[in-house]
Amino acid sequence: MSDTTPNTTTEAMPDRLSVDPASPFHIAAVFERDIGIRLNGKERFDVEEYCISEGWVKVPAGRTVDRKGRPLLIKIKGTVEAFYR
Repeated sequence: MSDTTPNTTTEAMPDRLSVDPASPFHIAAVFERDIGIRLNGKERFDVEEYCISEGWVKVPAGRTVDRKGRPLLIKIKGTVEAFYR
């Protein structure tokens, strides 16, 4: 391996992951390390949930919240890449 490629990219990321602890797709062990998400080649820092196989991410829709105080999410489709930093 070259010096510019980190060894952390060899570990597989889950196909679907959510930051919401109430979600069935939340895996706490993954969040012990810093992760990154790229959508269509651009890194996003506001992703709440992603699915690599279906090709979408969910991001907050501005400052709007639902009646329980959680942000309203919109789904953006494209090529999704998840990686450890």
